[in-house]
Amino acid sequence: RSTLFPYTTLFRSPTVLDYIHDQPRALRETLLRKEEFLVAFDKVFKEDRVRKIHLFGSGTSYNVSVIAAYYFKHIAGIDAQANYPTVFKNYEKADWTGLLSSEEILYIGISQSGTSISTVSMMEVGKKNKYRTVALTEDLESEITRHVDSVIHLLCGKELNPPETRGFTVAVLQMYLIAWRAALLNGNKTMVEYNDAMNDAEKLVANFDLAISEAERWYDRNATTLVSSERVCILGYGVDFGSALEGQLKIGEMLRIPSIGYELEEFSHGPTMAITGKQTILLFGSDEPEWERCKVFRDAFKKYTTRVHLITYKKIESDYKDCIFSLQTTKYLAPILYTLPIQFTAAKGALDTNIDTAIDPFKIPLAHM
Repeated sequence: RSTLFPYTTLFRSPTVLDYIHDQPRALRETLLRKEEFLVAFDKVFKEDRVRKIHLFGSGTSYNVSVIAAYYFKHIAGIDAQANYPTVFKNYEKADWTGLLSSEEILYIGISQSGTSISTVSMMEVGKKNKYRTVALTEDLESEITRHVDSVIHLLCGKELNPPETRGFTVAVLQMYLIAWRAALLNGNKTMVEYNDAMNDAEKLVANFDLAISEAERWYDRNATTLVSSERVCILGYGVDFGSALEGQLKIGEMLRIPSIGYELEEFSHGPTMAITGKQTILLFGSDEPEWERCKVFRDAFKKYTTRVHLITYKKIESDYKDCIFSLQTTKYLAPILYTLPIQFTAAKGALDTNIDTAIDPFKIPLAHM
């Protein structure tokens, strides 16, 4: 038996579900090894004050960037922005004000494989223009490592199936830890606050097996309607807008049902007109100012479709359609928790409908062109 996947044998390769079930171990290991990657950022934030962070990535890496930008702004007090690499390269500037020096701007490129051509190209441009560049990648010998000043090891391990699951949760945890270290170094947070944040992370990873079980049971009791949906709408707000984007991606690439990730309030301005009784709506209930609005929208959506599911750790009246985690965490760590029901919907839903997620039906490898 494999030491990495004790429930698989040597006679088959790990599946997406194996990687999902392996996340508790991967997150615990990431937390135990946090100093390996935090010390690299200590130097970045101590040498010169970072005033602007640009994060680059595609697919899951972009969704991680959206959440990481929130972390840097709300935890570390540093202006940060998630970018699609090609859009930024063609239409944007590192600093439109012209007031920042190159030393005050940091480029972070996220690529699990290290081979995303657009992200690699963006790092190459950044380094050429004298901006500080860092790559977060699982493969320390990949192409992106040749075009940056520093390399941070993404501690998720290789995922042999195309859809990234373990890579998302581990990357979000690493960015959470990095943002808190930046906040401590620049004085935006105290040591007490920093230690509390580390304790919150330890609590999450220590109880992640329970969260896995709760999310899988939620899928099992709602599987019939989830996999028969004409469309799946995933709604988030605040820190969990990035979670909604990741949900859209995962369901599209594995379950292969048309899916849309939207900001909660914006969804009410037009897309609601397309709701039918055969559409599923998943709401991430984050502990943000929009929580009360989330509850109002939840009730309103139920008048048009019975397939409305709230995903949250907050205490609320619920039924079997909702995924209410018993693990109490913080809004900053909730994206790691909330991705689990999406992952099971995508991966188990694919299995239940005879979709092989290891086979890419789109034969042209556009992401690596």
